[in-house]
Amino acid sequence: MTPEEFVRALAAWALVHEVADDGWKAAVARGSDSAAGAGPGPESFVDVLSALVAREKERLKAEIGSEPGGDGAGMGPGQEAIRFEIAELRGRIEALQASVDALASRGQAES
Repeated sequence: MTPEEFVRALAAWALVHEVADDGWKAAVARGSDSAAGAGPGPESFVDVLSALVAREKERLKAEIGSEPGGDGAGMGPGQEAIRFEIAELRGRIEALQASVDALASRGQAES
């Protein structure tokens, strides 16, 4: 896989998550609007369920005491462990990128 193909795959992955996030936000908004008088049908069920899950997620965030984008103050041990693992993964990805770059430059030099 070339570096360009790798970046394209990551971009596709990010796009899928962005579209899914937009769909999730729309379902939560529709579900919040119609939670009291939701009509029958699979779409309204999914929307109302999404709104209930989002509400519970917010309650859980408040219970844990985390603020998205915060400075990390008040993080619990579970969150600190996750942050550590993410940092480890970031380091490994950077090492892989350095290896890919070295292989690519060596391949270009041999050509």
